[in-house]
Amino acid sequence: MDFASFLIQTLNSLQYGLLLFLVASGLTLVFGIMGIINLAHGSFYMIGAYLAFVLTSATGSLVLAIVLGIPLALAFGAFLEWALFSHLYKRDHLEQVLLTYGLILIFEQLRSLLVGDDVHGVAIPAFLDASIQLTEVMSYPVYRLAISVICIVLAVALYYVIQRTRLGMMIRAGNDDRGMVEALGININMIYRVVFALGVALAALAGMLAAPISSVFPNMGSHVLIISFVIVVIGGIGSVWGALVAALIVGFADTFGKVLVPELSGIVVYVVMAVVLLWRPEGILKKG
Repeated sequence: MDFASFLIQTLNSLQYGLLLFLVASGLTLVFGIMGIINLAHGSFYMIGAYLAFVLTSATGSLVLAIVLGIPLALAFGAFLEWALFSHLYKRDHLEQVLLTYGLILIFEQLRSLLVGDDVHGVAIPAFLDASIQLTEVMSYPVYRLAISVICIVLAVALYYVIQRTRLGMMIRAGNDDRGMVEALGININMIYRVVFALGVALAALAGMLAAPISSVFPNMGSHVLIISFVIVVIGGIGSVWGALVAALIVGFADTFGKVLVPELSGIVVYVVMAVVLLWRPEGILKKG
């Protein structure tokens, strides 16, 4: 592998890992703070991709579609938490699994009825539809770089919100001891609603950003869900920063695995997970 090919695969690994972080960060927040095993989280990624397709078709602009789609995803997440997930906090994990699996089936059926079962494409914005020339014959798409930059900005913003704001302080407190937070008079149910809505919006945004490069197709959230759970386990349940580190590890392992050992590419990520768990069963970073 020459340097140009290595650079391209490194950039692909970063972009893929950072995109996975958007999905996994919401999953680990919901799982770690609220104690909810949400099998439907991958469906929010799919919903985001289909939102990008529908809104881009209506407005002619992916940027405008994302601007409109984010508040829709936040509202949808808040509604789901209020209508369904708020009743699961004191239920056992089996009931959580059954409900969220049922949501997967409902979302897939609604998607089929509303949009159909065809594969759709979403156009890259014109100002990002270009490539950076790396060698005489190799180039790298500007849009993929833009995805990486957006994900990095969002990671920094998430860090600031969680570590430097009053809301973040309450989220971290709820993460550590829900009973104490309630005793202090903080509305923990509202905090949970905000966390869940944020998780849905992050997953939907990842789907909207990925739509132009991965296409939009039925059941596209299933693979992302599995990989996201792998990231949560590797990074440490409830740790956003562990999810970031794990997502980058998975991004590099998956991308370079497909290039270097294509016959084993399907298991590389899971081998990495097994190695990490043997070394550190609680994940790379502890909950928090």
